[in-house]
Order: sequence, then C-alpha cells, then structure tokens
Amino acid sequence: MFEPQTFLNYIGGEWKSASSNLVEASMNPANRHETVGYIQKSTLDDLEEAVGAAKEAKMGWRKLSGPARGEFLFKAANQVEQRLDEIVEMMTREMGKTLPEAKGETARGVAILRYYAGEGMRSIGNVIPSTDDAALMFTSRAPLGVVGVITPWNFPVAIPIWKMAPALIYGNTVVFKPAQETSVTAALIMECFHAAGLPAGVINMVTGDGGLIGQAMADHPDIQGITFTGSNAVGKRVGQSALARGAKYQLEMGGKNPVIVARDADLDLAVDATISGGLKSTGQKCTATSRVIVHSEIYEAFKMKLLEKVQNIRLGSGFEAATWMGPLASENQFRTVLSYITKGVEEGGTLLCGGGKGLGRDLEAGYFVEPTIFENISSSMTIAQEEIFGPVLALIKVDSLEEAIQIANDVKFGLSASIFTRDISTMLTFMQDIDAGMVRINAESAGVELQAPFGGVKQSSSGSREQGQAAIEFYTDIKTIFVKA
Repeated sequence: MFEPQTFLNYIGGEWKSASSNLVEASMNPANRHETVGYIQKSTLDDLEEAVGAAKEAKMGWRKLSGPARGEFLFKAANQVEQRLDEIVEMMTREMGKTLPEAKGETARGVAILRYYAGEGMRSIGNVIPSTDDAALMFTSRAPLGVVGVITPWNFPVAIPIWKMAPALIYGNTVVFKPAQETSVTAALIMECFHAAGLPAGVINMVTGDGGLIGQAMADHPDIQGITFTGSNAVGKRVGQSALARGAKYQLEMGGKNPVIVARDADLDLAVDATISGGLKSTGQKCTATSRVIVHSEIYEAFKMKLLEKVQNIRLGSGFEAATWMGPLASENQFRTVLSYITKGVEEGGTLLCGGGKGLGRDLEAGYFVEPTIFENISSSMTIAQEEIFGPVLALIKVDSLEEAIQIANDVKFGLSASIFTRDISTMLTFMQDIDAGMVRINAESAGVELQAPFGGVKQSSSGSREQGQAAIEFYTDIKTIFVKA
C-alpha cells in the first residue's frame, strides 16, 4: 500500500519546513484521488534563506578544482543509479509517464551527471598570441556565482539535472525551484545530491508557487543567472526581470514542431516516427511533433497507415505493462488540451480520430485524453499555430517541398523539425531553409542526445544552448588574462 510522505525544502545542506508551516498535496494524474506526497508551500523568506546559503557557499565551491567538483557529480550519479527504480516509480506516479519512459529519463539523468563530471577535466580557455613577445595572454572561464534553476513538470529528472550539473561543474552554486506538479520527484533527486556530500549551500531547493518563488528568483539581486524552461508567457517575464537588473538569463520555451513527409519517404518509418514523436509522453514535450505536413501524392496512404496504428494505442496507468500512453500531467493541462481540440473543430478542422476524454476501465479517475488526429487544417488555424502540449496531430496536405517548408516556418516557434525523404537534394534544401534550432532527417522531431547542444530559434529560445559543451557559454563568463613578464 502506497503511503504519501511529506518532503521538505533543502537549504544550506539541511532539510527544512517552509516558514509558512504549510504544505500542499501532489496528486497522481492517473488517479486524481491518490495523493503522491506533500511539498512545502514556501514563502519569500525561505527563498531568501536559500539564496543566502548559495551566496555564502559560492566562493568555496568555485575555488575547488574542476576534477574535485566532478567527483561530487560522479557520486550524485551513483546515488541516482542506486535509487533508479524508486525514482522511476515516483515519476510515473506523480507525472503519469509510463514506466519505460520514466526509466529512460532517469537513466539519462545518470548519464548527464557523468558527462558533466568529466567536463571538470576539460579545457576552459585558450592561449592567444600577444603582440608583446614578453607577455602571455589567455582566456579562462569564470562562474556566474549563484544560478537560479526553474524547471517544468514534463521531464522532472532530466531537465533539472541538465541545468544543475553544468551549473555546478563550472563553479556556480544553485537555487532550484521545481514545478509544483513534480516536486516530490525533485525532492528524491535532491536526496541524491545530499547523499553525494556536496558542501552545504552549494545546491538548494525551494518548492512552492511559481508566480511567487519563480518570479522572486528572477528579481533577486544576488542571483547572477537564471535558467528557465516552461511556457512562453512566463519565460518572457523571467527574461524581462533578469534583463532589467543585468542578470544573465537562459529561456527554453515552446515549440510547434513540424514533420515533413516527402513523396519519396519511407511511409512506415515516417508513420512510426510521427506517432513516437507526437504522442509519446502524451505529447507533453517541447520537441513533440505537432504538425504533419504530407505531400499530396502520398497523403492518403500515409493517413491510413497513421490512423490504423493510432487507433490501437492503449491508454492507462503508466504502471500497467500494456499501457502505451499515460494521462496528461494535471487537471489544468487536461482542460487546456480539450479546449484546443474544441477550437480545432470550431475553426473547421476535420476530426479523424480521438478528440475526447479517455473512457472505460480505470480511466475515469485520471486526466486521460484520446490520441487525436485532425485533417483539413490550414496554417492560420489556432491548432496549427499554438503549442497544445498534448496528444494532438494536425495533418496538412501540400503539393511541393517549397510549400511544405513555407508552412513549417509559418509559426513563431523554431525548436525542432524533421523530414522523411530518400533524396539528398531534398535533405540539403530542408537543412538550409528550415527555421529550427534542431534539424532531424528521417528521425522523429522529439529528443536530442545529451552531448549535443539543445535549443531553438525565434520564440522557442533566448539564444543560448543547453547540454553538451555548449552549456559553458551560459554558465560562465570569459575572462581574458594578460601576464607581463
């Protein structure tokens, strides 16, 4: 029998109750009657204490060598790996992912920690020739100081780790504010960092309302950098607040990711990738496929193959082995997705399948929405322009590659895009002309390997990149050093 526990903030190396003495429940989206755990309802006083702890710890942490900081990340990776099954179960219970998806994400978190642990041994500067033959000139990298980390609920292990690990290895201290919907999972990750023995104050976690705690982090004069993943509306406010006080900021926001299926595409491959990219994690990925742009010559064949497979998708709890797609993560997300489906019908889209709440078996108690496919969608329609963040695909028929790319680019976002084709010329044209930070050929739009830069263009990102060695660009400043003999 599952028994919910109460989880505390982590500040200055200690577990602490919020100064409000209030907690709030985290619920299971597959069964809204089940409480997963209780998290702290923090106040600005709690945030102030966490920032103070991070500020006090920052000089000692930055003075450690890169390899020494890396050892702490290796230890944290080992802790996450040892507790992998426990974390996976909690993620499935709290966020709704299937067990295989949750396991894959948590294993990725382990790999990210080990990758950045290794970064402590890599170069952080370059020697530059000086015009003075009696001088040495070189660059180094200086940490920002205290970094605020604000993360979403859709990847409650991978995203916090891929932000915190580079922040730490490059010498910063961290104040972490996880999404309310997945703060219990976040607390388990913090327990792993605690067990790894990081010095007090190097990493801190404060849970609570995003509008209060998150905004205060963006405004705080002692936080030198803010890294945020979430909605465009909130991201813009975070960026504006950081900009106003001269802090560095990194925003990863929305996507409206297209897949182009060219007339020479391998249809089975394209169908499978469209389903995986668009409907896994119940469509709750910023890189998820949302628009499927198909050449008219193969449109009907592609559509029939797609419908046949989508109609066989099984909804259910992520704990059930037969489940392919779990619930949406919250009631708010459930209502939002259904409202977009309604809007699609009202604006003239043809609903080919799905479109309603999941029914039958044990679905009534959860936030389940059927996998949904529209056709007869124009680029100007709401569901072709706005991020839905749910299991909804919009089919768009085109007569040429040029038309397909024009429609693919006709949105404010530019995160990920993919194409299915066997033709090298088509591939090259797509690579050059598509407005996206991540371009994928004969592969689904979702995902990127952890050692590669992650980020988009236009309103998907603020410009800097996450993951891989590119992360150093945000978490450090270049210091140019001139030494005269």
